[in-house]
Amino acid sequence: MGLPHPPPLGASALPAGTFDGVCVFITGAGTGLGKGIAQEFARLGASIVIASRKPEHLDAGRAAMEELGAPVETVACDIREPDTIAAAFDAAEAAFGLPQVLVNNAAANFPVPAEDMSPNAWRTVVDITLNGTFFVAREFGRRHLDADTPGSIINIGASYAWTGGPGFAHSAAAKAGAKNMVETLAVEWGPYGIQVNGLVPGLIPHEDMTADIQENLSRADDEKDALQPAMRVGTRREFGWAATFLASPYAQFITGHTLVVDGANWQRRAMTNPTVVPIREQMGKEPFSLS
Repeated sequence: MGLPHPPPLGASALPAGTFDGVCVFITGAGTGLGKGIAQEFARLGASIVIASRKPEHLDAGRAAMEELGAPVETVACDIREPDTIAAAFDAAEAAFGLPQVLVNNAAANFPVPAEDMSPNAWRTVVDITLNGTFFVAREFGRRHLDADTPGSIINIGASYAWTGGPGFAHSAAAKAGAKNMVETLAVEWGPYGIQVNGLVPGLIPHEDMTADIQENLSRADDEKDALQPAMRVGTRREFGWAATFLASPYAQFITGHTLVVDGANWQRRAMTNPTVVPIREQMGKEPFSLS
């Protein structure tokens, strides 16, 4: 049977207009889970600022928000570069005032065995996923500290921040740092009215998933639900609902917490463990050689 399916797209547990007059700044919100989060904030009245490096993602995000009738601003931003982040926040303030909610969704990821990982691959993923998350949070925090105003930050994480991520050493390490950042900044900035939380997705199919995950899903199209304890995968709207709750007036005493929205998938254990298949074999790679 599994867990019940969610209410239909467009439904919300929060009152209509919960985010009227609120500006929400979301990195990487042109596609994937970021767009799903932006759509749920937009349905509740928020003005949306979408930050991305890619013009096509900015265009896609704008179109999705305009379809909902939401005020939207798109800003080109490389979160590895603090100066471009500051310029993006300047543009957001000019459009809608100081953003009251920040969703750090942008990240980089691709599968590679640790022994094959180049220094540049490591630096790229850590620079975007960890450093970029901090740089954006820092810009948001500094502006609110200066203005003496409250705010809410949500860092999008990953469950392998707790468990490790074979094949994703760079991303798992970066996400572990982003999770720790939630706990650290919640304590540092709580006295100033800034709450900081994390949000972790489970298997929620979307177009931004890495190519290996999309390929696996396409091969197991009829089986992927049965592989989850919930007996189904998640939906983008469920993840968006969780984000809107954490940033809402009804969750203001929740801070320093990371909420996992994955139907208990990361916690599952088997009475008999399956045979271990090394990551190289799972990826179809030849035995490693330095030559």
